[in-house]
Amino acid sequence: MKLSQFKFDLPRELIADHPPKNRDDSRMMVINRSTHTIEHKIFRDIQDYFFEGDVFVINNTRVFPARLYGEKEKTGAKIEVFLLRELNRESRLWDVLVDPARKIRIGNKLYFGENEELVAEVIDNTTSRGRTLRFLFDGTYDEFKDTIQALGQTPLPKIHKRPIEPVDDERYQTIYAKHEGAIAAPTAGLHFSRELMKRLEIKGVNFSEVTLHTGLGNFRSIEVEDLTKHKVDSEEMFVLQEMADIINTAKENKHKVCAVGTTSLKALETAVSITGQIKPYSGWTNKFINPPYEFKTADSMVSNFHLPMSPMMMMVSAFAGYDFLREIYDVAIKEKYKFFTYGDAMLIL
Repeated sequence: MKLSQFKFDLPRELIADHPPKNRDDSRMMVINRSTHTIEHKIFRDIQDYFFEGDVFVINNTRVFPARLYGEKEKTGAKIEVFLLRELNRESRLWDVLVDPARKIRIGNKLYFGENEELVAEVIDNTTSRGRTLRFLFDGTYDEFKDTIQALGQTPLPKIHKRPIEPVDDERYQTIYAKHEGAIAAPTAGLHFSRELMKRLEIKGVNFSEVTLHTGLGNFRSIEVEDLTKHKVDSEEMFVLQEMADIINTAKENKHKVCAVGTTSLKALETAVSITGQIKPYSGWTNKFINPPYEFKTADSMVSNFHLPMSPMMMMVSAFAGYDFLREIYDVAIKEKYKFFTYGDAMLIL
């Protein structure tokens, strides 16, 4: 398919800049692919669609405070560093994006914190904005991570155009986040509250956890019209045997398997065997799912409403059907559903 086929006019006021008061208060559009029908619900109503033996597959990655603000040595020029991933723990080497990139060259030292608690040296150029930094830090690894935690900011996407607020530290994180490594929240999971998960568990619904450390590729603009030529950034992911067993048992017994978000679905489609079984997995995925695509794992999914021409929209389009998704998004805009990070949800059955 072509990139331009995923273009649509999204009014700016429909991008949710703040989370709802309660996680499960979001609106939820319920889409039935077999009957081609649409219902309008509240997210906590999701418990009406799942029963004993059904499984939600959730991504337990944890977002770390990836955005650092500092100064360049000598000139004192203000710079922003966005931490992408740790390359070497012992050497404190990190893959980062810098802004403004033209001023940041190999050999430059960058200082962070009012008392210069953190210093980094630029040791390589990777892309136009990409750099490799070596952090010069004498303390232990735990002390180094604590310093980044203290100086870094929650990496809320820049499209929100507002300062980070204390509420973001909690709400730009799922309640089941465990393993740190993501630079973007798996947003479909933000709708689950502890109370809702408990009510689902009481009904006998199971939760299978996978880990996929969401990367910047989810938000990087696609720059090719022919989607077969798009190269996806790799993301680290893990599926444990016990979690694979929960999913496989549900599939064998004809229960629903619902992927919560595009990252969970990507992890499942990466870890599936040709026989349709989910296998344990530890490694990287650069899977790019867009129509047409035959899914082998989940038979339902939870998703947010995504931005035009985004990889997430393309994956949901492959799951719901391209023409149906365009119809769904038209309805969402007409009914003033909220899009993106803190927006509303859809349940696709």
